[in-house]
Amino acid sequence: MAVRRILIAPHPLLKLKARPVERVDDEIRRLMDDMLETMYRAPGIGLAAPQIGVSLRVVVVDLAKKDEPPAPMRLVNPEITWRSEEQVVMEEGCLSLPEQFAEVTRPAAVKVRYLDERGEEREVEADGMLARCLQHEVDHLDGILFVDRLSPLKRNMIMRKLAKSQRARA
Repeated sequence: MAVRRILIAPHPLLKLKARPVERVDDEIRRLMDDMLETMYRAPGIGLAAPQIGVSLRVVVVDLAKKDEPPAPMRLVNPEITWRSEEQVVMEEGCLSLPEQFAEVTRPAAVKVRYLDERGEEREVEADGMLARCLQHEVDHLDGILFVDRLSPLKRNMIMRKLAKSQRARA
């Protein structure tokens, strides 16, 4: 396993629609292991392959608390098949937009169909933080960042703050 570099917005790869995975094999499993190690090191609760420069429809998520054992989810070609009508506003952040946060409105619950690390089809019904995280990561696969769900004014403010903090780090 290896820690990979996380791309920072406005990197152009973050805006591309990722390609479907044709076959879940050892290479894809290694990618998911690397993604989990990268996500844990960051630290974060979700990571999409495009965030490490790999334009494939692969997502990892782990909502386990610090005092709990890891509970990683590995999702290949995830697809949201149902969204609740109820909407919820929650603060979101993103490893590709470090230290930037905003309130985002999303459906309260979703159903997601995906392939697991063995290539078997699965479906998960999620609400709360898991629903939020899955929607956020599937957005990455479609080239959508959480700031794209904000008003142009809020999005521009966050992107300017991000650029300023990145310049300060350089």
